[in-house]
Amino acid sequence: MSTVPTAIALLSGGLDSATAAALALEAGYQVIGLSLDYGQRHRRELEAARGLAPALGLAEHHELAVDLAAWGGSSLTDAALAVPTGGVQADVIPSTYVPARNTVFIALALSLAEARGAERIVLGVNAIDYSGYPDCRPDYLEAFQTLADLASKAGREGHGPRLWAPLVNATKTEIVQQALRLGVPVAATWSCYQGGERPCGVCDSCRIRDAALREAGRPDLASDRAG
Repeated sequence: MSTVPTAIALLSGGLDSATAAALALEAGYQVIGLSLDYGQRHRRELEAARGLAPALGLAEHHELAVDLAAWGGSSLTDAALAVPTGGVQADVIPSTYVPARNTVFIALALSLAEARGAERIVLGVNAIDYSGYPDCRPDYLEAFQTLADLASKAGREGHGPRLWAPLVNATKTEIVQQALRLGVPVAATWSCYQGGERPCGVCDSCRIRDAALREAGRPDLASDRAG
């Protein structure tokens, strides 16, 4: 019987989730990836997740369909709404927020974690560059941990999985630096909110990522490949 602890990593296909998964691997965990097809306009990120799972050396990779686009409410799931390109505004929750997305995702990860006897649920959430998202903040994670402990058999028995968000207080540049140190295939990750074959370079996610890549000394990995 293996003594290697198991972790469930929510793997979106983006840079943050891939880096968080790599940090869990570095910490000695056997990592199982979970990706969600929730009707996002940028379905290209699912293709990225499928490639990242073997590249990172994940033990398993599961993809589930949960159609949050059925009722919309976000520019990521409703084509009638424009993806913002004006930059993140303080104290404003952007239209790219998907109603209760992380609550749904973490609940599914909790189910998989309990079924596999996992000790951790690894999240790439970040409260710095996307501080407008209510479900990417430390107080939210603390509250969900309480819920997870109460909602699961393992939690009631005192050995429920712990939510682990190693990048929650990191800047995007720090995340890029960690990814490069860990050998994450950054070029294979997908952060763009648009659904094209190439990153648009103008949505908020592209702009934040590109600025961090340049600051980390890797402008060659930016969406426009500019120096």
